[in-house]
Amino acid sequence: MADSFHFEVLHTDSGCSARRSRFRTPHGTVEMPAFMPVGTQGTVKGVTVDQLHDTGAQMILANTYHLAIRPGEQVIKQLGGLHSFSGWSGPILTDSGGFQIFSLAQRARVTDDGVTFRSHVDGAEIHLTPERAIEIQAALGSDVAMVLDHVVSLPNDDRTVKDAAARTYRWAQRSLKAASKTNQAVFAIVQGGLSTELRRQCAAELSQFDFPGFAIGGLSVGESPAEMVEMLAVTCPELPAERPRYLMGVGRPQDLLEAIYLGVDMFDCVMPTRNGRNALAFTDRGAIRLRNRQFADRADPLDPDCPCPACQHSLGYLRHLFTAGEMLGPILVSIHNLTYYQRLLQEARQAITEGRMGQFKQEKMAHWDN
Repeated sequence: MADSFHFEVLHTDSGCSARRSRFRTPHGTVEMPAFMPVGTQGTVKGVTVDQLHDTGAQMILANTYHLAIRPGEQVIKQLGGLHSFSGWSGPILTDSGGFQIFSLAQRARVTDDGVTFRSHVDGAEIHLTPERAIEIQAALGSDVAMVLDHVVSLPNDDRTVKDAAARTYRWAQRSLKAASKTNQAVFAIVQGGLSTELRRQCAAELSQFDFPGFAIGGLSVGESPAEMVEMLAVTCPELPAERPRYLMGVGRPQDLLEAIYLGVDMFDCVMPTRNGRNALAFTDRGAIRLRNRQFADRADPLDPDCPCPACQHSLGYLRHLFTAGEMLGPILVSIHNLTYYQRLLQEARQAITEGRMGQFKQEKMAHWDN
């Protein structure tokens, strides 16, 4: 790992594989396990940088494909890189565009060389290779860049999954060879669908290379929560203990705790903000759907112990904002959900340090299931 980066496992829970770790990057140190809010277009939707800091966020994610299309990586580079461009001074991770192979499948054509997209903005053709994905991320100036991977939907046929995993492995080698920036860490991505054999094989093979970190991709794309846990259980032990482990695109609070229990260090997901914009708030009592009529005259807050601005208001007021179509509603509940995720991860870090991650997970799950 380059001198600009340092990962250290501070404590492993005696009752499981949960790790309390720390990841130093050129733009700051991240206490782990950590959740990264998603800022696809260089912004976490509806949330200012100051508000994002106040939620407890340490590191955010941006999207290579979307930023390359608009405004273009050279514009961002000219304006000082993604940190200066967005105003976020902390660490940033950029994904590679691999997820768009799945999410924009109707607009994507994959070959061994790379993937060709038809832009969702203007229909222009965009050719993304492993080398090009690294080049774009170098121009963006993120702290962590992801290799280009081939993401397929689940469930899927064995041949498709096997081909995608093999292609991801080859692309990872090309990505590592193309990387030249010493102040940008390139993470590999494990694929393999729902095959325990392929997941183990891909993880073991990628671990032979000196990647500063390893991600587990191709999950939260149609499989059940139980299947996701099974894949994590077989993949994590194959990854180097001295490198951070990142579960991409996941997910629900339940999923985070299950993955932390199995040894995952990093997460990202649009769920807190996407649900916030749609009047769903996360709490320790479970999800609250604020459009429900039962909250119309409620004077109590979402969570009396939460420091976020949404919880300075009544449930009745928050519901009113949504029913009246006021933009403040989605903003406040997005901030609340981001704050909830950060508080949950902070509590998880403390539980690991105290050797009670299993008990912590069980207690949280019991409340969420009610």
